[in-house]
Amino acid sequence: MRPHEDIEQAMDAHGSTVWRVCVLYFRASADAQDAFQDTMVKYALADTVSFNDDEHRKAWLIRVAANTCKDMLKASSRANVPLDEGACGDKIVSCDEATQPASFSSEVVDALRGLTDPPRTPLYLSLYEGYTAPEIATMVDAPVNTVYSWIARGKMLLKEALS
Repeated sequence: MRPHEDIEQAMDAHGSTVWRVCVLYFRASADAQDAFQDTMVKYALADTVSFNDDEHRKAWLIRVAANTCKDMLKASSRANVPLDEGACGDKIVSCDEATQPASFSSEVVDALRGLTDPPRTPLYLSLYEGYTAPEIATMVDAPVNTVYSWIARGKMLLKEALS
């Protein structure tokens, strides 16, 4: 297991980026929190992984977060199961962004969430994180020209969704 100083440094330096990746996949705050926590636990337990520099560590965390979110979405426990009206009828759910910050409703984020992956993750890494296509290609282990195509297709789909 990694030393707690290393884990704290990773969370301070890259926690907000990992959180944004998780929120990109999940509308519900609890799911994004689970994915974030799973990503950081995987980092803490990955003491055999060495990083060339801080950017390499950030890229690793982004990739692990995206893969964790995808795995959670594929999990059979997320199957749609109808609830009894009485099971949740007495629960009050707040739609106030101040009390549910990860459940915010943004037209752009909703449109980005609506995209398939790829192009969702490469487009996010390009637009929000500022990575170049060659850097993204290394992160997602894909040819550079494929990443350029994903980004172009993602921009086109995003433009269609927002118009």
